[in-house]
Amino acid sequence: MTSQPTDDAPFASGESIKETLLAAIDNAFAEIVPAKWTTRANTTRQFKVFNDARAILAGDVAHPIYSGELARQIGVSVRTLHDAIQRYRGVSLHRYLRLRRLWLVRQQLLAGAPSVKMCALAYGFWHLSDFSRSYRSQFGEAPSETLAASRRPGATRADPSRGHGS
Repeated sequence: MTSQPTDDAPFASGESIKETLLAAIDNAFAEIVPAKWTTRANTTRQFKVFNDARAILAGDVAHPIYSGELARQIGVSVRTLHDAIQRYRGVSLHRYLRLRRLWLVRQQLLAGAPSVKMCALAYGFWHLSDFSRSYRSQFGEAPSETLAASRRPGATRADPSRGHGS
């Protein structure tokens, strides 16, 4: 069961701006800095960190969770959390959290949310054109198309997010 985002979500919280900037930095460095840590042996601790992150994210779908908050809840550094996510999902921590937020917005749109803007802002997407580009890239359609399709009478829509966990 998916919780509805709250109407009092800030338009551009400091955490959402910080998370977006950190994701951009991760993407920029991913191509130029070799990830030597990936050659390290798999550790039980990293797997536990990864599973703890998944459990926390699965338990809280009503609002965005950012890297610092997630690391604090698990009791590790952001870097340790990043390494675990990178190892088990193959993407940076910030990209992983952004993709999660995109899927959460999609679930709301498929459920017939009041507006694309409201959902995007509620899940921490403060730059709406960037959100729309990311959404189209991930799902092959504009968020407004998803919402319009969910509102068509009698339309049943296959939700590709079903079966995809965090």
